[in-house]
Amino acid sequence: MRRPAQPQKRVVTVFSSLKKTLKGLLGLKDHTVIVTIEPKEKSAGSSRRSDKGEKKGKAKERERAPRRDKAPAEGRPEREARPKQERPRKSERRERPQESAPAVPAPKPERPAALKEVPPAEGKTRFLDLPLHEDVQFGIQHAGFEYCTPIQALTLPALLEGRDLAGKAQTGTGKTAAFLLAVFTRLLNHPLEERKPGSPRALVLAPTRELAMQIQKDAEVLEVFTGLTSVVVFGGMDHEKQRRSLEQPVDLVIGTPGRIIDYSRGGSLKLSKVEVLVIDEADRMLDMGFIPDVKRIVSQLPKKGERQTLLFSATLEDHILRLASGWLADPVIVESEPEKMVSENIEQTFYSVLRDEKLALLLYILRTEPYDRVLIFGNRKDVNLRLQYDLARFGYEVPVLSGDIPQEKRIKVLERFRAGTEKIVIATDVAARGIHVDDVSLVINYDLPERAEDYVHRIGRTGRAGHNGKSISFLCEYGAYYLPDIEKLLDVQFHSTQPTEDMLKMPEPVPGAKLPKREADRRSSGSRGRGDSRRRPPMRRR
Repeated sequence: MRRPAQPQKRVVTVFSSLKKTLKGLLGLKDHTVIVTIEPKEKSAGSSRRSDKGEKKGKAKERERAPRRDKAPAEGRPEREARPKQERPRKSERRERPQESAPAVPAPKPERPAALKEVPPAEGKTRFLDLPLHEDVQFGIQHAGFEYCTPIQALTLPALLEGRDLAGKAQTGTGKTAAFLLAVFTRLLNHPLEERKPGSPRALVLAPTRELAMQIQKDAEVLEVFTGLTSVVVFGGMDHEKQRRSLEQPVDLVIGTPGRIIDYSRGGSLKLSKVEVLVIDEADRMLDMGFIPDVKRIVSQLPKKGERQTLLFSATLEDHILRLASGWLADPVIVESEPEKMVSENIEQTFYSVLRDEKLALLLYILRTEPYDRVLIFGNRKDVNLRLQYDLARFGYEVPVLSGDIPQEKRIKVLERFRAGTEKIVIATDVAARGIHVDDVSLVINYDLPERAEDYVHRIGRTGRAGHNGKSISFLCEYGAYYLPDIEKLLDVQFHSTQPTEDMLKMPEPVPGAKLPKREADRRSSGSRGRGDSRRRPPMRRR
């Protein structure tokens, strides 16, 4: 830095000498002499002169700009330089239809002038025979329902009287509609003039996000003519969007315990005015470790006896009822067809196979068994991911549903499955509770569940709404140990079938098949076929 400073000092000395010489020549001792040097070109020898040149150049550009555009008013150049700021506005216009899109496909239907008459049927209870609110009756008929299911016929009279209730019913029997109809009728019969945002009158707790969403869909169908507002909240996505949905007066909130606690702590959800509490899938809710969360939620509600509390589940064991008795006041206990935990519409088949033969048998079933939708259950996520990879090798692109799959992806898979564009889905027991599709024609237990109750829930995905269904279970050297508990629970003895040679013959993989990227390096879930020499599990002859 010192070397460049020496030429500058020399220049200053030259200027001083030049000034003195000029004053002496001109006789200007008392005057000031200013010397200005204007170079024709920029010099690279001085950083000061280069800076001055840049400033002069910018100043000249500013002076020229108004000369070129004299017509525009002041500030016009700034407006012309704003296209980049206007582009987001165009994108905002494109996004606005997407935000309002969900309301377009489901316009509110026109209410009929009168209720349709339903003829009496022997052994069946008509909805018209029950003291349901008229607006609720219109919603029932709009959904195409005329007669109650057994659990609805047993529970609705007590629910409409305001009694606490614990209902035991198999999956797919209509217990969700039972408590929704009772809740809507109560709210309509006792309307409130003043309502506060985020203060629901009824609360439904569900163990899984998928189940909460399904309850919300059923509620939207049945409340279509009531003017009531229902909201669903669950973890994993749309935290702010769901919170904003509570900024209005809401009648019914459906959600998972974690998200309910989250919003209540933040002040967006106020539970002190809840009139009806519903715990759906109560056995799984309490058995999955939600007991502390449920207790925390119940502590914010009105006291027992001041609210109506309902518990519904496919199974209600004694220890769960004892735990829940602290929340129920003089409850009515209802069991729908306790001797038939599995619907008679479901055909149950068991195959005795080795673990390494299961893939070959599964491929044979998918090739030969007619189906609309298939659910394949495995006990562990890693087994399901290996199965997904192996099925891809043979041309089956099958999604996997488990508890840790991102919520948006799970929703898309379930929607495609409901629409029929996705024919086969691999799932764990956690995801099973949220799959409510009436047209599942086949359930395959690739792994027999460790808990007997899970077997009931799994095969309960088929044979729903009066349709016929089929379940096929693989009894390998490990799964055979779980069969006695299932037989004890269902009070029936099953007989296993020996697969034939053709059923265990492995086909050739599909050349160039698209394989899951993350699972391409996982080991195979089994492709030996018939040639394995390990001991086969005991077979039960017919």
